[in-house]
Amino acid sequence: MAKTHTIDYNHFINTHSSRRRPALTRELTKLQYGAGKESISLAEGMPNEVTFPFQAINFVLKDGLSITLQGQQLNSAFQYIPTQGYPPLLKKLRDFTYQMHMPPNWHNTDIIMTNGSQDGISKTLEMLIEDGDDVLVQNPLYAGTEVILKPFKVNLIGIEQDEFGILPSKLIDALENCKAYTEEGGGRKMPKCIYLNPTGSNPTGATMSLERRKEVYDICCKYNILILEDDAYYFLHFLEERPVSFLSLDVEGRVIRFDSMSKVLSSGLRLAWLTAPKPLVRNVELHMQSSLLHSSTLSQVILDNLLTKWGYQGLISHGAYVSAYYKARRDFTVACMEKHLKGLCEWTIPSGGMFVWIKVHGVADVYDMLMTRGLKKNITLVPGHAFMVDPTEACNCIRASYSKATLKQIDKAMQLLGELIREEHVLLRRKLDGLENSILR
Repeated sequence: MAKTHTIDYNHFINTHSSRRRPALTRELTKLQYGAGKESISLAEGMPNEVTFPFQAINFVLKDGLSITLQGQQLNSAFQYIPTQGYPPLLKKLRDFTYQMHMPPNWHNTDIIMTNGSQDGISKTLEMLIEDGDDVLVQNPLYAGTEVILKPFKVNLIGIEQDEFGILPSKLIDALENCKAYTEEGGGRKMPKCIYLNPTGSNPTGATMSLERRKEVYDICCKYNILILEDDAYYFLHFLEERPVSFLSLDVEGRVIRFDSMSKVLSSGLRLAWLTAPKPLVRNVELHMQSSLLHSSTLSQVILDNLLTKWGYQGLISHGAYVSAYYKARRDFTVACMEKHLKGLCEWTIPSGGMFVWIKVHGVADVYDMLMTRGLKKNITLVPGHAFMVDPTEACNCIRASYSKATLKQIDKAMQLLGELIREEHVLLRRKLDGLENSILR
């Protein structure tokens, strides 16, 4: 492990974000939540709960348990709360995060609730990135990250990956190139961060090995890079042992981790939390004070009650059930691919997540094949262009999701994809023959 040193977080926070200041009313709301019952507050502009039309909400779980919100708890679920999150839930998630990851830098670490992990990633990048910055990303990468970065006109530096994640040698090469550019002058700066989706990666389904994570972490320490660990598929891993997170390795305090319940409990609840060094969490909190004020209180109260009913082990057990469900679907999908696509494509069996990354043989660019003739065949797949650092380049890869379609539909889709590829081969052959005939004339 790299030798630790003190991190100056001001180096990473951009000029725009460094200008943020606390909203006094939001700070008073935080203080009031921690005050005793004898405390009287005339500060907050909160509506009176007696005006709310809701009497009670009852949730019935599939395991037979139920959650009823009424009285003061229902009032809390429909009320403003501190920006950082619903205090009882924050305490539980702090404990849960510590038990799951045992972060060595925990004394300097905090969490904040976000409106799904996309919200946390967006606010973090908007805190770190200046216009024209170099940003390190895995290639291919989650398309939602590229959308966040696009307005900043950044230079995306894609790091090649294999079935075990990004290649450390390629990361070093990229950083050395950046270092050389910086030393030449001209206003170029070293990258501040690297975005990684290390478990059941979207779109490839790859999970980084522990050895690979340690190598990448040490490199980031050497070059003073923050690691953005987007682990939305953490519970959807198909390995026997749960992957060791970058947060678990973070002796220096350079990991910003994004956890999400979207793939585990419900995507519509928009439940996620960001774990990071306290100065960075505080800056994200200031951003939230000026935007959405706080994530949905109702969703947070639901999760708080669920954790009270289930306990941490109950949540872990449910995560294991979800993982087994998607693993069975992955196995079925791969079997269908073996039946319909063998010889036409190649793929690596995903070790987690909801996707399989398919490389098509004999077709240099799949975009028109999928977006024109594929849609006419009533089959929808995502061309790999959507996930590449340079989406304008020809790409022969496809992302297929096995999460939602029925098993019968998955089998049919792979059959249709096989037909589509064969038809594309015929069309390409005809074009080539026509070109050759034209040259001979």
